Amino acid sequence: MTDDEKRQIIVLRRDGLGYGKIAQQIGISVNTVKSFCRRSNLVISTGGKSVCECCGKQIEQVPGRKQKRFCSDSCRNKWWNRHLDLVKRKAVYTFTCQNCGKVFKTYGNSQRKFCCHACYIEYRFGGGRHG
Repeated sequence: MTDDEKRQIIVLRRDGLGYGKIAQQIGISVNTVKSFCRRSNLVISTGGKSVCECCGKQIEQVPGRKQKRFCSDSCRNKWWNRHLDLVKRKAVYTFTCQNCGKVFKTYGNSQRKFCCHACYIEYRFGGGRHG
């Protein structure tokens, strides 16, 4: 990151822009902007309100309810799709396809037998390896 980009981030952050908007304007990664802001202590005071982890928009929290991290479902989906390494996938199964013999992994389905629909069709109707 150049010194010019750092100065732009500081100015835009102090103007109240979120990480996503800053990254869009400057043309760098949202994660780079977040890291720089956190290292440089460029946290926006929100007066006790939370901000969306994806776009930086203020979120109204309801007292007595679970704290919201995202302003909308679309922001939640965008954030998790960008951070797949943080997903704790506990139900990952490894199988060997009954048709082509390829080893494959699947999430959440412990009964799967084929690596893809095409292998299922070939096995079922096209005379695959079944006996």
